[in-house]
Amino acid sequence: MNAIVFLIQCPDQKGLVAGITSFFAKRDFNILHCQQYTDVQDGQYFMRIKLEDDGQSDRELLEQEFTVFANTLGLTWSVRYSDQPYRVALLVTRASHCPYDLLLRELEGELKCEIPLIIANHNDLAGMAKQFDKPFYHLPITKDTKAQQEAQINALLDEYKIDLIVMARYMQILSEQFVQQHAGSVINIHHGFLPAFQGAKPYHQAYDRGVKIIGATSHYATADLDEGPIIDQGVERVMHDNSPEDLVMIGKDIERLVLARAVKAHIEHRIIISGRRTIVFSEGA
Repeated sequence: MNAIVFLIQCPDQKGLVAGITSFFAKRDFNILHCQQYTDVQDGQYFMRIKLEDDGQSDRELLEQEFTVFANTLGLTWSVRYSDQPYRVALLVTRASHCPYDLLLRELEGELKCEIPLIIANHNDLAGMAKQFDKPFYHLPITKDTKAQQEAQINALLDEYKIDLIVMARYMQILSEQFVQQHAGSVINIHHGFLPAFQGAKPYHQAYDRGVKIIGATSHYATADLDEGPIIDQGVERVMHDNSPEDLVMIGKDIERLVLARAVKAHIEHRIIISGRRTIVFSEGA
């Protein structure tokens, strides 16, 4: 069954649920699921509403009419149609565990998206791309060629009509201009439990501090390194006799799961960014 999913946020006010659901009911839409959350602290309201898409509706007209309706209530909104799967670009460096996991999940249908290309700043994962029959673009980068390399990336993103960029252990800091251009559409996996242990070698930092739990964090990339809105996190208990190398190996499993959950939430249109936070609606709806 195809579906239409609206994400909505606005200042909290009376009558929102009745007004929004009535808008769709009057246009003969069957509401499959409706989730809502009210942030009492900030007085903000958030909704995810999923409609049955019978293929008969005029999408352009629906969006025009909803725009007029939204303006009357001060709604900020976006819409996604399930028969238009996200097109996802993977940015990689040398580590294969995260991109390999995403490619396998796409192949097996767990991630309902298309991954039409892989972009790398090193050539190490060309064999992985060949295994999955994906175009592989090796775009080396130095501090002097960063702007040129990002321009090449942008050209590929345009060519392949990419909706979402995933930094699958891409060990480069994207420029402020790049992340602002693609705000809300770049997901990163950080091999540490943010906001602790930012930057390089977080597992070694964790070992030095003798932590008993290590983790990984998936977040939207912003101009501030490792400071973007957090989408998903995972942790695993460790022992005093685990070496830094042990922590790296344990962490790889956490990273795979956390990144996959974050990408899945985004392509299922379940995330609303609210300032430095995210509202992530539940899976399976």
